[in-house]
Amino acid sequence: MIAGLIILFLVGYMLIIFETTLRVDKAAFSLLTGVGSWVYYIYNAENKELVNEQLTHALGDISGILFFLLAAMTIVELIDAHNGFDIISKAVTTNSRRKLLWIIAFITFFASAILDNLTTAIVMTALVQKIFTEKKDKWLMLGIVIIAANAGGAWSPIGDVTTTMLWLNKKISASGIITSALIPSILCLCTPLAITSIFFKGKIEKKTTHEEPKYSLKERNLVFGIGILSLLMVPVFKQLTHLPPYMGILAGLAVLWITTEFIHRKKEEELKGKFSVMHAIEKTDVKSILFFLGILIAIKPLELTGVLSSLANNLNGIFYNNENAVVYSIGLISSIVDNVPLVAASISMYDYPIDSHFWQFLAYAAGTGGSCLIIGSAAGVAVMGLDNISFGWYLKRISILALIGYTCGAIWFWFI
Repeated sequence: MIAGLIILFLVGYMLIIFETTLRVDKAAFSLLTGVGSWVYYIYNAENKELVNEQLTHALGDISGILFFLLAAMTIVELIDAHNGFDIISKAVTTNSRRKLLWIIAFITFFASAILDNLTTAIVMTALVQKIFTEKKDKWLMLGIVIIAANAGGAWSPIGDVTTTMLWLNKKISASGIITSALIPSILCLCTPLAITSIFFKGKIEKKTTHEEPKYSLKERNLVFGIGILSLLMVPVFKQLTHLPPYMGILAGLAVLWITTEFIHRKKEEELKGKFSVMHAIEKTDVKSILFFLGILIAIKPLELTGVLSSLANNLNGIFYNNENAVVYSIGLISSIVDNVPLVAASISMYDYPIDSHFWQFLAYAAGTGGSCLIIGSAAGVAVMGLDNISFGWYLKRISILALIGYTCGAIWFWFI
C-alpha cells in the first residue's frame, strides 16, 4: 500500500509540474491526487471506519488553514478595493528596480516575523501588484517575497507554523531562536538579493490611475488601518485566547465587514456592492485555495501510514547520524512535502535539550527550505495562486536562488 501511495503522490506532483504543457489547471490535478490517495488508502485498509475518522480529523486541521487563507485574502481584497495599499506604495518614492527589490524584501522579512509568513506573503503580493506593471519584474519580485517571507518567519517563534510548534513543545525559546536564527535567516535572504541585484537594474514606471475615487480618504485610511490591525492582532489573539489563528483572522474579518457596511450604508447599492465583503470574496482566487486543499489532503495518507516518519527516521541511517546533514535534508524535503509532519516526527524522535543546536537548526531549515519550490510553503502556494505564477517558471528562475540562500544560512549553522 505504501508504495502505491508514494507513486500516486509522485504522479500527481509531476502533473502539477507540467500544468503549462498539459494546459490543465494545477488545482484539478491537486484535487484528483488528494482524493485518489484517500480512495487508494481506504481500499487497502482493513478498518474502513478508522480511515473515515482519520479523514474527518485531517479535514478539521486542513480547514483551519483554508479558512485562514480565505479570510486573509478577503481582508487584503477589501483594503485593495479602497486603494489602501496606495498609502504604502506612495510612501515608497523610489522607482529604482534595485532599491525597490531591497526595500520590499526587508519589509517582507520583518513583517513576516511579526505576523506570519502566509499573511505577510498575501499582503506583500497585493503591494507588489500595485507597484510593478511588467510581468517579468512582478514575478521576480514575488519570488523574492516568498524567500523573504519564509526567511523572516524562521527566526520568530510566531513567524512560521513549524517554529511555533517547536516553541510550544519547549524545544526552543523565543530569545534562543531569535539570537540563533536571525543571522542565518538574513543570509538566506541577502544572498539571493545580492545575486538578483546584479541584473535587476534600471527604473520602473509606476502604475497611475486617473479614475475618481468613490470613497473619501478618511474611509480609505479607516479600512486600511482596521485591516492591517486585524492581521497584526492574530498572534496576540492566539496568545490571549489559546484559540487557533484562523479564529483570530475571522474575528478581524467580521470587524472589517461591519466597518465597511457602516461607512458605505448611505451609498447606492451598485456602488456599495463594490466595497462589500461578498464582492471581495468573489475576487479572491478560489483556485489557489482548492489547490492547497488538494495538496494537503494528498500528504495526509503519507503521514498517517508512517511514510514521512520513516523518511525522517531513515535519514539518520543515510547520513550516519550526522545531525547537520539530517536537518539540512529535512529542509530540502519540506519543499516537496509538508514540513509540519516532518517536524512533528522529529519532535517525537529526538530528545535534545531546549535551545540545542539541533532544534534551532531544524527551525531554520523547516522554515526556509520550502522556498526551494513554489509549492513547498504556504506562502509560496498563496503567491502562486494570487498571481498565477507557474511551477516551471519558479523552478527556472527562483529555485536556484532560494537553494543558494538556504545553503548559506545552513553553512552558518553548520560551522558557526
